[in-house]
Amino acid sequence: MSDDQVKVVRSAEVSRKTNETDIQLSLGVDGSGEVSLETDVPFLNHMLDLFAKHGQFDLKVEARGDVDIDDHHTVEDIGICLGQVLREAIGDKKGIKRYASVFVPMDEALAQVIIDVSNRPHFELRAEFPSATVGSFSAELVHEFLWKFALEARVTLHVIVHYGRNTHHMIEAIFKAFGRALDEATSIDPRVKGVPSTKGVL
Repeated sequence: MSDDQVKVVRSAEVSRKTNETDIQLSLGVDGSGEVSLETDVPFLNHMLDLFAKHGQFDLKVEARGDVDIDDHHTVEDIGICLGQVLREAIGDKKGIKRYASVFVPMDEALAQVIIDVSNRPHFELRAEFPSATVGSFSAELVHEFLWKFALEARVTLHVIVHYGRNTHHMIEAIFKAFGRALDEATSIDPRVKGVPSTKGVL
């Protein structure tokens, strides 16, 4: 079998154990949306399920954390782990599309996610959530999760909620758009030879 006939499996897994959390996470970039989620944060489970299903990622997360204090450490550390496995899974980034911009509506809410798999970590969130919480989940943790993902994955990530009245709908639209944008940006374009940069490296 020739080199160009060998299908590279783009996947990775990571374990992270601190005094605050204990996490095992695996990601298959070229997956089919198979998901197994066991965390102490039900709303995050829901959002990660949407992310993986709409991005066609195979995602497995087992996480325990100090949720008796609050959800912050668990949500933040899962974002860290997801960024780390994404970066490892896509490797040298040869042949990827690199950029993506995706709009997703959720009833009255409209979210846009723009991503550049650039090795230049940056994050911007433009969203005004009407409610501070969805159930027991703090809406400010959306920023913490996505920022830590962008930092560890070393991507530029811009998230804009153009409008919306329901905080749940707004966050749901974000995670659906996040999955679809990341899927597109990491997908292989056969026209791209090598790394998609005039510098020759990302």
